[in-house]
Amino acid sequence: MREIKINGIYKHFKGDYYLVIDIANHSETKEKYVVYKCTNSENTNHKNGIYARPLDMFLSEVDHDKYPDVKQKYRFELQEIKSVVKK
Repeated sequence: MREIKINGIYKHFKGDYYLVIDIANHSETKEKYVVYKCTNSENTNHKNGIYARPLDMFLSEVDHDKYPDVKQKYRFELQEIKSVVKK
């Protein structure tokens, strides 16, 4: 099973980038949820751009029957973003 990187930047298969804030547990069912924030405030449906999604769904593969043109394998994929700051 893939692991979630807290503070990692993930690309959604539709193109936007998200910062994973933490993993939360549902208070009654104990189901794990990924809590994440949209990095582009213009593309959010919520005032603060913070979302929660079940861990299994966050880690799931793209439905390529529904989205045949998508190249990305997973719904969210961790991005390797190199700093542009020189040390």
